[in-house]
Amino acid sequence: MKLSAVKQILSTLENVEFQLENGTAVPEHFHVTEVGMITKKFIDCGGVIRNEKTVNFQLWNADDFNHRLKPNRLLSIIKLSEEKLGIEDQEIEVEYQSETIGKYDLDFDGKVFVLKNKTTACLAEDSCGIPAAKPMVNLAEMNANATTCTPGGGCC
Repeated sequence: MKLSAVKQILSTLENVEFQLENGTAVPEHFHVTEVGMITKKFIDCGGVIRNEKTVNFQLWNADDFNHRLKPNRLLSIIKLSEEKLGIEDQEIEVEYQSETIGKYDLDFDGKVFVLKNKTTACLAEDSCGIPAAKPMVNLAEMNANATTCTPGGGCC
């Protein structure tokens, strides 16, 4: 989800709520402790230099149980980050503490923002030797087309 979509959604909400993809709610007393732009320049395993930019939100659970981040407050933090940091309209990555700091993609289900699990992938499969996925074969069908093998017949 891009920053522009988050801003549009926030303008229609009464409360800001996040949940993990498995349905576990982020406690409603969370803080957004950071809004930033992350630029990552790297080389993949195929030797291609890549540049990625993401907008980063960091969520933190505080001991301030009376705190509730309202949509207009988050919008003002986003606006300030755009003005002061030059934040661009990029995909959002959310950092959230569980057993370790997790990084999540962001989605919206019509009511709450959903922290979607991220996965890794090889970006250069064609040049680093990752085999293509093998097609699934039904062994019963293969045996139906094969000649019958008998003991001592030399086919085994």
